[in-house]
Amino acid sequence: MTQDEIIEMVVQIGGCDRPEYDSPALKIFETFAKLVAQHEREACAKICDEFCYGSTKILVEKAIRARGQA
Repeated sequence: MTQDEIIEMVVQIGGCDRPEYDSPALKIFETFAKLVAQHEREACAKICDEFCYGSTKILVEKAIRARGQA
């Protein structure tokens, strides 16, 4: 998720009009967005763990978790 995408979401929820790129509020929103995304990826990987089998399971789980590194 890019900083511009996070800013757009902040504006959409009414968090502030246009946060400055280096504002403390934006840093908080960025951290929150990263944590939410991390938890969502882990939830997806756990679903894969339940429903995928064999080498597909390993590949899909790794791909989901690797999204956090991108």
